[in-house]
This record gives sequence, structure tokens and C-alpha cells, in this order.
Amino acid sequence: MFAPSKRRITLAEARQISCRISQIGKVGVFVNAPLTEVREAASACKLDYVQLHGDEPPEYCRLVGYPVIKAFRIGPGFSRAAFNGYRTSWTLFDSFTAGVQGGTGRVFDWQAAQALAKQAPRPLLAAGGLTPENVAQAIAVLRPDGVDVSGGVETNGIKDIEKIKRFITAAKGG
Repeated sequence: MFAPSKRRITLAEARQISCRISQIGKVGVFVNAPLTEVREAASACKLDYVQLHGDEPPEYCRLVGYPVIKAFRIGPGFSRAAFNGYRTSWTLFDSFTAGVQGGTGRVFDWQAAQALAKQAPRPLLAAGGLTPENVAQAIAVLRPDGVDVSGGVETNGIKDIEKIKRFITAAKGG
């Protein structure tokens, strides 16, 4: 997490972690960061994907030089036109909260977003307030190709292995 957040870590910390990971893909999350900063972090940490949660335009995404997961905040006034011009590896639906780019733990209206999910560039990830208790329902409604979770599997701000296990079981059942 390179974006301003309670989960944010430094580039040095991320590099140390990434050096120990070889069996799973690595994703770096950024919000309106300078392109040079994104590229530096992606290279230093050998990221597999760059996840963009800000107002990055299509051209920025094309210039990153790494596979991009582009987040779109689903809320009032969001329309299919927001996808125009984006050619990214993944599309991510997250919750809209005014003044916040993500990580709110709030669920968006999956039923209202169902038609958008069918029109969204694929593959599609669902995020935004997902928990072990609601992930199967989100999958049933949105039919995403994957899900993204963070706060929904934490207890007191720390990842909770039991919640993670329950989340995975529920997601596989969805």
C-alpha cells in the first residue's frame, strides 16, 4: 500500500517484503502518485500489477509500463462512460465516499451496479466493504472475475487468519 492510508508502508519496507514473496502475485496500490514514483516502486518491488485508485486518466495508465488494475468508485452519477479510453489489465469496482479514494469498508449498491458490471471492461474485480458474511452475495450479484479485500478480514486493524479463511471459503462458494 503506497497510497495515503493506515496501511501505507515505505518503499524500503515494501522492498523487504517483496523479496520474500515468490509464489504469489504482488500488487502495489497508488492514488494519484507521480508516474516516476509508481514506476520506481513497481521496479524495486518487482510488482506484478499496479493498482490505481485515484483520478488517473487512460493515458497515465498506458504509460505506467506494468499491468494496471484501475479502480472505479461506484456511486451517484457513475456511468458506463467513465470506462471510455481505459485499456487496463483489470477493472475494479470500489465504493464511492466523497473525499476518500478507497479503503472505507463501505459496501456500494451491488444491485444498482449490476448492469455496469456487465458492461465493464473485463476482467472485473469487486471490492468495497467485502467481508466473509457478504462476499458470496456480492459475487452472486456482480459476477466479478475476482474479489479484493483488506479491512473486511481484519480485527482491530490486524489481518485475522480465521476471517481470511472464512472469506476464502465464502468467496469460493459464491
